[in-house]
Amino acid sequence: MRLNVYLDGNFVVTRPRWVGEFVVEKFILQNADWVLKKLRSVKSIDQDVAPDRPQQFAEHKDRALEFVRSRVTYWNQFYHFDVANIGVRNQKTRWGSCSSKRTLSFNFKMVFLALHLADYIIVHELCHLQELNHSPAFWRLVERTIPNHKEIRNILAHRHTLLLLK
Repeated sequence: MRLNVYLDGNFVVTRPRWVGEFVVEKFILQNADWVLKKLRSVKSIDQDVAPDRPQQFAEHKDRALEFVRSRVTYWNQFYHFDVANIGVRNQKTRWGSCSSKRTLSFNFKMVFLALHLADYIIVHELCHLQELNHSPAFWRLVERTIPNHKEIRNILAHRHTLLLLK
């Protein structure tokens, strides 16, 4: 089961069809502290930080692509990985991804993040060009240039992932 908290204050439980209401209610109760924490976090987000209208993707796409390309170029000077393609998308649940075809895709909303958070996402996806997993070897690669990656991951997990939902 999965539990999502949205910026409007609602939350949704996604469950397999065979899971009954009793199990869902128990799951919600077990995660009540987490839900309340996320709801407080939602209230603390500046509602103007990230765009929420579909046309804003078109307005920010070029700037986002230019930003992402420049940061990939900067960070790749430390890794020297072969990047096939770089793109930006309007995604609801991810900051970035790396395909087996060596394509890096990033959420256009990265341009609204603090630079150190965006840089972590770029390095994270770059490192997937060598390690398409989250093994200890992958995290050692990330740590070469982002030694405080655990702290940054926590920041993204506890606050900024909510911006993806806008």
